[in-house]
Amino acid sequence: MAEKLKLELVTPYRHVLSQEVDEVTAPGTLGEFGVLPGHTPLLTTLRIGELTYKQGQQLFHVAVNWGYVEVENDVVTVLVETAEPADQIDLARAQAALGRAQEALKKLSTEDKDFKVMECALERALIRVQVAGRKSSH
Repeated sequence: MAEKLKLELVTPYRHVLSQEVDEVTAPGTLGEFGVLPGHTPLLTTLRIGELTYKQGQQLFHVAVNWGYVEVENDVVTVLVETAEPADQIDLARAQAALGRAQEALKKLSTEDKDFKVMECALERALIRVQVAGRKSSH
């Protein structure tokens, strides 16, 4: 059994990271789940949320937006629409997006065709603000 995992994080626009890690925690559509070395093969979907990975005692945070995770042979491949590591998130921009989404939702009813779009925008902005506040921790 391997002692490390290989984490590959990819969006349609770029290869975000490729790291040797000790563990990964991801926001699955059915709930948060963790992956350690030796994990059984897995293919599942992700929701908007916070993905974390640990290297030694250091914990890293990434805001992710919808996608898939495949675990096989101690390789965790994460394919998502967007992925922003905490240290790359512009907090002011994330807070502005949060404010815009909140204002737009106040003007819409749940029957409005744009309601779900703005609800998702609000969720993405909340996660980005949350992750930006974390940076990396020991």
